[in-house]
Amino acid sequence: MPALDEILSIILGGGRGARLYPLTKLRSKPAVPIAGKYRLIDIPISNCINSHIYRIAVLTQFHSVSLHRHITNTYQFDHYHAGWVQILAAEQTLTSDDWYQGTADAVRKQIREIQASGAKYVLILAGDHLYRMDYSKMAAFHWDKDADITVAVQPTSREEASRLGILKRGEDDRITAFVEKPKDEKTQAQFISRDDPERPFLASMGIYMFKTEVLIDLLTNFPDHDDFGKDVIPHAIGKDAVFGYDFDGYWQDIGTIRSFYETNLQLATANSPFNFFDAQRPIYTNPRILPGSLVLDSNLKDVLLSEGCRIQKAKISHSVIGLRSHVGPGTIIKDTIMMGSDDYDVMPHRKNDVAMGVGPNCHIEGAILDKNVRIGEGVVIKPFPRGTEIDAGTWVVQDGIVVIPKDTTILPNTRIAPE
Repeated sequence: MPALDEILSIILGGGRGARLYPLTKLRSKPAVPIAGKYRLIDIPISNCINSHIYRIAVLTQFHSVSLHRHITNTYQFDHYHAGWVQILAAEQTLTSDDWYQGTADAVRKQIREIQASGAKYVLILAGDHLYRMDYSKMAAFHWDKDADITVAVQPTSREEASRLGILKRGEDDRITAFVEKPKDEKTQAQFISRDDPERPFLASMGIYMFKTEVLIDLLTNFPDHDDFGKDVIPHAIGKDAVFGYDFDGYWQDIGTIRSFYETNLQLATANSPFNFFDAQRPIYTNPRILPGSLVLDSNLKDVLLSEGCRIQKAKISHSVIGLRSHVGPGTIIKDTIMMGSDDYDVMPHRKNDVAMGVGPNCHIEGAILDKNVRIGEGVVIKPFPRGTEIDAGTWVVQDGIVVIPKDTTILPNTRIAPE
């Protein structure tokens, strides 16, 4: 059986992430913070390391500076380890001056690097999903089937079918049909493949394993195929051995503000569907040198609290509090994601300046506070009805959730709430 060191993992990290705006206003989607102290890119990289796949390339393009900084500061193997995590940024060349046009085109533009690696197999991963998966088991399935392509698949509901790739399989696990994000009920009906009324479909997880020669053949001979889900996989089903590998563990696509918000808040509950407390398969991130959080005369219930925070005489419930967060006295925070700060606010303040964090006597509910925000004294933020969309510049409402963009100041006594 082939060895895991013959696999090159490629993580797609260059998307614009428009549905996560304004969290992606100043950063790429994989660089978006999650669970207080991590970034989304930490999930697939950690899964690779825990699966003993140590050659990892991250393809980047859009607002990539913070993503590059995080990867460089976090993932450094020593000189006696054969593994590496490297960045493959979009670039103009003598043969192409275009940026990445899609998931498959991004990989196509890095074929030279793939060939240089000498890898016999390529594992394609997304950079914006939350899950824990042992890719070595998927690799063993791929080798056992002598597959050209293996797609990780998971049961899914009718509600989710319209935003995922839906497929059908034969009895030998070979994929016989594939459609990307079917919107109409007639098409969906043709792809029902399970008796479970709650999850009648099989969906692609956006995780693909290729024989390297098959991948290069598909990308070079069909240059107009820019996307794996829409173009490459449906085309390959008719000519190559394409199999579906079952994965029925927790998996969440963090593609919208609503899914990002709800997924984070689930992590602040006793029955969280994803376990960060796994000593055998940890999620890695930047090992910052921060003190323990200081909580003074406060009431916290169902709170995911990160390091380096200072909370004074506050009441916080069902919330995620990120690194270096400051919460002033008399403040109430509920159903909120507070991402914290990149640095401590050590500058002296004039009387009317707004300090980093959430000031005193605020009421913050149903919100996402991005990094380095300054919320003045007496600010009130409350959620809007679902479906509400507002862009007020210094604050945005997406699907009813109030988002305060990175580095924004909200002046004292501002009220952001439905009338």
